[in-house]
Amino acid sequence: MPAGFDFTGNMRRLCVDITQRHKYMTHINMEFVAVAFSQTRKGVRHGVHATLTPMRFENGAREGIRNGKRYGAQRLFDYQGREMLYILKFYLPRFQNEPFLEKLTTVFHELWHISADFNGDLRRFEGRCYIHSASEKEYDRQMLQFAQQWLGKNPPMELFEFLHHDFKQLETRHGRIVGMKIPQPKLLPKAARVR
Repeated sequence: MPAGFDFTGNMRRLCVDITQRHKYMTHINMEFVAVAFSQTRKGVRHGVHATLTPMRFENGAREGIRNGKRYGAQRLFDYQGREMLYILKFYLPRFQNEPFLEKLTTVFHELWHISADFNGDLRRFEGRCYIHSASEKEYDRQMLQFAQQWLGKNPPMELFEFLHHDFKQLETRHGRIVGMKIPQPKLLPKAARVR
């Protein structure tokens, strides 16, 4: 890894601790979650701060139907040959320029999207708004509570100290920000099966 602040390595260490220390996150195995970042064109605050991309379809299926057509998901493997089930991506500098507690809440927000079955699918709520339940505001309020509960367990400060700095401060301290970049995976059309 080139010299600089390894954002994705530090974010991975933070997420590993969260998934081991917080009782509602222990279903997540970070060995199968790729952590990446993407550079935003503008440093404005509005816009996407982080995303979680599932690498499977509903109930962990390798294929699914979209607009009446059958697709498979592009597969992603790490350097050890492990297939990734999720991609957790942060958008810099936008994410890093948020206040500390909002950044931490965003981390919990994305991790909580991971299915309780940890099968490559998203956590699905009842009803039409299956991603964030009936209220995204309530979803985020719950994630703030989770973040505060985790902080209440006294995790080592060095795990989350980088979240106390904005992007420019990290750059000034470390020279530059480096880490893993992963292109957005594609849906691959599947040929119709012959009957």
